[in-house]
Amino acid sequence: MFMLDIMMSLIFFLLLVIFVLVGVA
Repeated sequence: MFMLDIMMSLIFFLLLVIFVLVGVA
């Protein structure tokens, strides 16, 4: 359960970073 929570947080963070990069580019 703990590992799943970390994975979800990491995926959400990566999606946020990609969204910002696309917005800037």
